[in-house]
Amino acid sequence: MGEKPYRTIAGDVKLGLLILCDHAQNRIPDDFNTLGMRSEDLHRHIAFDLGAEGVAQFLAKMLGAPAVISCFSRLLVDPNRGLDDPTLIMQLADGLVIPGNVDLSPEAREARLERFYRPYHAAIDKAVQAAIDVGKPPAILSLHSFTQAWKGVPRPWSASVLWDKDPRLAVPLLGGLRTIPDAVIGDNVPYSGQLKGDTLYQHATSRGLAHALIEVRQDLILGEEGQAEWAAHLARVVTDVLQSAPGLHTIAHHGSHTGL
Repeated sequence: MGEKPYRTIAGDVKLGLLILCDHAQNRIPDDFNTLGMRSEDLHRHIAFDLGAEGVAQFLAKMLGAPAVISCFSRLLVDPNRGLDDPTLIMQLADGLVIPGNVDLSPEAREARLERFYRPYHAAIDKAVQAAIDVGKPPAILSLHSFTQAWKGVPRPWSASVLWDKDPRLAVPLLGGLRTIPDAVIGDNVPYSGQLKGDTLYQHATSRGLAHALIEVRQDLILGEEGQAEWAAHLARVVTDVLQSAPGLHTIAHHGSHTGL
């Protein structure tokens, strides 16, 4: 019960970069009795983003950047969803019923938000504010992973950049990632970054901060070697972007960058 629902990696706030990992772990505290799920299902993508935490850790250390990393399964409550999103606490995931999420009472829902969701987002707010306080509004980079196939159809992308309307971080990231030898880099695939209420919407779009989400294909980052390799690719690209992309550390006024 005493374990924090997030952890932070210390870094130099003056870099103007904050790294996030929303779906880092598949941890479900004992009092939830695995939500009635089998162990093998808790080691699949429905429970967390395999490999993403390792990439986030390596990248934060390589850059000396601060990071906020979730420490609970997305099956308990998905921190990358708005409070009014019907998939915030999923009853069905990839065709599987989540028994512990069916017919959840309003009180049980609120208890999960208070225990997991709100502390994680409060930690992000605190990290964002720390950078703003030193005069370096941060570009926010969120790390995720996607499965190598969906419904039997292979996904060709090595990694992808997800974004909504603000091009300041996403567009130069796309350009930089496309210099990685033999990598196929997608733009808003296999999902769209246009998800109102998600983590980047809450902490970046609503504040006018530059932001992007990077998805890496899971089979490339299942082990430490792959995680370190992709973190090194990202470190090179992100360093270049931080040094050269215009307007990354300004707060966009409504309509100027974000389109809001």
